[in-house]
Amino acid sequence: MEEILKRETHSSRAVASIIAAVLVIALCVYALLETAVRAIGQPPWLVDPETAAEQVVALPNGVPPLLLGVMGAVLVMAGLFFFLTAVLPGRRARHLLRDRRAAVVVDDEVIASALARRARVAANLSQDQVMVTVSRQQVEVNVRPTSGVPLSPDAVRAAVRDELRDMGPSPLPEVRVNVAAAGVIGA
Repeated sequence: MEEILKRETHSSRAVASIIAAVLVIALCVYALLETAVRAIGQPPWLVDPETAAEQVVALPNGVPPLLLGVMGAVLVMAGLFFFLTAVLPGRRARHLLRDRRAAVVVDDEVIASALARRARVAANLSQDQVMVTVSRQQVEVNVRPTSGVPLSPDAVRAAVRDELRDMGPSPLPEVRVNVAAAGVIGA
């Protein structure tokens, strides 16, 4: 069960693995092609492997600094992409709702919708006046009050916390309520 839950809450690294494998295979096939062409005495298809190796060894010579910098930047970006893909956790925007009989995986947008409804009811506001975003660590409730009608951020925070406690998402995020300074007229 834990393996299934991890698969549902973490993103796959299959795409990055396939990209890396295709690049390595393409490089190996090209090297094999050039070596075979040289072995039968034909002119190189693109670059002679021996000439390419000599140019790599004497790389700064004969290459414009701008081109060398761009090639280095592209290689650094590709390496950084693969390194970060391998090291970072790659979490999806989902939370676990534990139950005795089953484990339920819920998208953060579904949790945000339920929390926005609860905040609207607690503050007596319309749908357009409350926006909720849910992340792994935090729930942010943005409220635009109706002009002239007092609003208690503590009541909204308490209502959202109660709803979160009833849901029981794992991990339990913290609640932050932001009340806009300018209100909505006639809502």
